[in-house]
Amino acid sequence: MNADVSLIIVSYNVCNFLLNCLDSVFKQSTALKIEVWVVDNASTDGSMQIVKEKFPQVNQIVNEKNIGFAAANNQAIRLATGKYIWLLNPDTIVEPFAMQNLVTALQEEPQAGVAGSRLVNPDGSLQSSCYPFPTLFRETWRMLLLDHFLPVANYAMHTWDINKTRSVDNLQGASLMVPKFVLDQVGLLDESFFMYTEEVDLNYRIQKAGMKNLWVPNSEVTHFGGQSTRQSQTAMFLQLYQTKIHFFRKHYGNQQAERYKQLLAITAWIRVKFSSIQIKINKASSEKSHYLINNYQHLLNALPGF
Repeated sequence: MNADVSLIIVSYNVCNFLLNCLDSVFKQSTALKIEVWVVDNASTDGSMQIVKEKFPQVNQIVNEKNIGFAAANNQAIRLATGKYIWLLNPDTIVEPFAMQNLVTALQEEPQAGVAGSRLVNPDGSLQSSCYPFPTLFRETWRMLLLDHFLPVANYAMHTWDINKTRSVDNLQGASLMVPKFVLDQVGLLDESFFMYTEEVDLNYRIQKAGMKNLWVPNSEVTHFGGQSTRQSQTAMFLQLYQTKIHFFRKHYGNQQAERYKQLLAITAWIRVKFSSIQIKINKASSEKSHYLINNYQHLLNALPGF
């Protein structure tokens, strides 16, 4: 018998977060029939054996190597039986009715192509969970930290009515629900995005196909954020910008991608110089500034090869 919702979680060495996430999923109040898939990208923390013992109803796919976030999700999507595909990060806690409210939002909007949850931080504060699609202007604005003064690369989400579903551009991939027929129409996640920006690409393709991307505030999910990527921060920082360049090249063309690389080189150089000045002025900020200098210097070195 087919499921109503196929929940897919891709995991990599986040055992405790994964267990808490699954516990919250199975506590959901809903009449929907749900199947759960966990795709493990070659974890070494023994998490899959523990999941098997604690949650025997979970379907497992265990990869011998880390094949990337998009490819791992696609493995389960191809096997899923649900009418709705729910992509959920393992470092999340699903609040009551979060799943049901995503389904309801998709059912009530005839043009809906994807729905995303309202993400909150562990302290309950609002987390940025949707953004305008990246452009050269928005990326310049963001890299120069001008969004602190006037939101351009981000939405002013703190001003939004949390009782109202909104149509947006890009929904963060920590909790995304897509009707299966939409994926049949626009295609699965693009596996050329190993990690990061794959959800931006999917959201972009869905909107380009004439459908709406819905931010659903009554679907609340606590998101701890970056637990897998924290294990190799500089490499993931570079991966983020490599995939952004790939997005520009895929959707805006080679010329825009090269201009974006030039923009990154200029703004990264500015961030290195600015952080160096901060260290001299305020020793208390030196740890964060050294971290930024390291990342942006690595980015400057890597850009020619992206």
